This record gives sequence, structure tokens and C-alpha cells, in this order.
Amino acid sequence: MNGEEIVKKAESRLGQKYVLGQSVPKNDPNWAGPWDCAELASWALYQATGILFGTKPLGNPAKADAYTGYWSEQAHSANAIIDVTHAAKIPGAFVLREPHPSVKLGGHIVISDGKGGTVEAHSSKDGVIRSTLSGRRWDFGILVPGVQYNPSNSPVPVAVLQAVVFRFTKPLMVDPKIAEIQTKLKNRGYDVGHIDGVFGAKTQAAVAAFQKSEGLIPDGEVGKETYQALIKPL
Repeated sequence: MNGEEIVKKAESRLGQKYVLGQSVPKNDPNWAGPWDCAELASWALYQATGILFGTKPLGNPAKADAYTGYWSEQAHSANAIIDVTHAAKIPGAFVLREPHPSVKLGGHIVISDGKGGTVEAHSSKDGVIRSTLSGRRWDFGILVPGVQYNPSNSPVPVAVLQAVVFRFTKPLMVDPKIAEIQTKLKNRGYDVGHIDGVFGAKTQAAVAAFQKSEGLIPDGEVGKETYQALIKPL
């Protein structure tokens, strides 16, 4: 029941499809997709260790629904939270971006490979892939109770650089760059309300709708990948 096995289970699903909100029986070793990010994380954990985490209900692996919000809630309750830079060096640790509580957007979870990389159900465009932690926004890492974790002995130092990401926060983010984002969205036919440089709920919803249309992670946040897609010529 160690972290390396979690990584191997997730890697066995590389290249398979992603569907947002897809439900997966955690006790099915032959499930071949599609996946969403939380379902892959909970499935790989259960297949490697027999531990059900990040789901509701907790007692039935065949019916349990995985969700980033459940991962956050249970990690807090279990005192299982660690720093992202620590998780980056531990194979099988999980790294989470929390969903916004009011609209259930913004969440994403990945499995650390211990070398600064990830295995994750990324998006409908890319499916299950290897990626990196650096240059993205994260809230915290998670070490699931009952799993034996072994920090990587890699001689290469792992650096996790958090990206500047425009998103719905309280207080609301205000920036001239947000007005540019709103203009790009409006030009593509998305309703952002007033173009005012304020990242409110309408802008968040418009971003999420755009991301879905482009096959990106539909988190309602504008980081590098979403911004690059927005500035492409119509």
C-alpha cells in the first residue's frame, strides 16, 4: 500500500478519454475510461491500496462518487494536508485546486510522480496525461492516511512555481488584463456583462463555457493555457 503503486495505477490509464462528471466504479480494475480528474484519483488510490477517499458515500466503492470538494473536505477532516512543494517530491501524493464553493467550478486534482510531474485526467481535449505541477495554481497537497509514502531520492531539485491566474475571489480581482479577457470572451459570443476589469461570477461562467467549448479544464479560471486559447484569431 505505497504511493508508487498509486502512480502506476494512474499511469496504466494514460491516453484514455476524459468526460467531466463521469462516474467510475472504484472497485473495477478493468475500467478503461472515460475519467474525470477526481474519479481517476480515487480509482487509482482504491486499486493500489483498498482505501476509499475523496468520495461520497465512503462505504461502497462501486457507487461512490468522487469530487474535488469531497477530497478537500476529507483531507481537512483527516489532517492530511501538506505543502504543494512537499507533495511534488512524494510519489502518490495528491495535489488539489479547490472548487469555488458557490458554483462548484475551479476544482482539479492530480497525482504527483515525486519528480515535479503529474498523472491526471486533464481535459476532454487531452484525456489522461502526464503533466507538471509548476506554472499552475494549486491550493495544497494531500497524503491519504493509511498509505505508505516514500519521498523521491531524485537528485534534481523540484521547484513548483505558482502561476498568476485570474479567477473569481472575494474580494473580487480587478485588473486591466481582466478587461482584455472579457473583451475576448464577448467577441466570441460569451456573456460577461459589463467589460469593467472585474472578475465576477458572469466572467467566471463565461470562462468555463469557453473552456468547455475548447476541450480545456473547465475550471472558470484564466491561466496560461486558457489565455493562449482566448487570444487565438477568430
